[in-house]
Amino acid sequence: MTRAAVFLCLVLIAVAAGPAGAQVTGPSSGPPAAGNPAIPALESERGRRLDELFSRLKEAPDARIARVIDREISLILARSGSDTADLLMARASQAFQRQDQDLSLSLLDAVIDLYPDYVEGWSRRATVYFARKELGRAVADIEQVLRREPRHYGALAGLGMILQQLGNDRQALEVFRRALEINPHLERIPEIVRRLQPKVDGTEL
Repeated sequence: MTRAAVFLCLVLIAVAAGPAGAQVTGPSSGPPAAGNPAIPALESERGRRLDELFSRLKEAPDARIARVIDREISLILARSGSDTADLLMARASQAFQRQDQDLSLSLLDAVIDLYPDYVEGWSRRATVYFARKELGRAVADIEQVLRREPRHYGALAGLGMILQQLGNDRQALEVFRRALEINPHLERIPEIVRRLQPKVDGTEL
């Protein structure tokens, strides 16, 4: 089995696990002080807020309200808790916009090395790898995102796109459906699902 295939298997296992056991963490400026309950309390509150937002997103009555909730989820996930991580992420985004993908990757490598539990570091690097058509590496980073936050519908949508490119339409459809369970108002994905459905139904197992 190729390295890319191994990563695909790991990601699909994470997807199948669903939101149960989701963990959302961000980098801190250093190890928590012994006996200090503040940091766990902050993480617990962050997790409760995300649980609430994901629940509201699933029940959102229309796309406009869903976009508002989506922005709030994105803001929470983007919070690193570290000035260093924030600076590196900002510079990585600027480099990517300038199409300097090598610099963007170097900066994101630094973020991940320093803060391996920061979900958006992995997510942004997966995006850069996808843009470079390095699909195996993109899938590997998506797997890391989904280990930390299985409800990350952006990562799921990206994984579906990669699976389509690799010719795995049945698995792509499964992943897209999972993304829509979390965010029924994702743009473009319902249309992709409608196109894939008859194609997959006509494919032998």
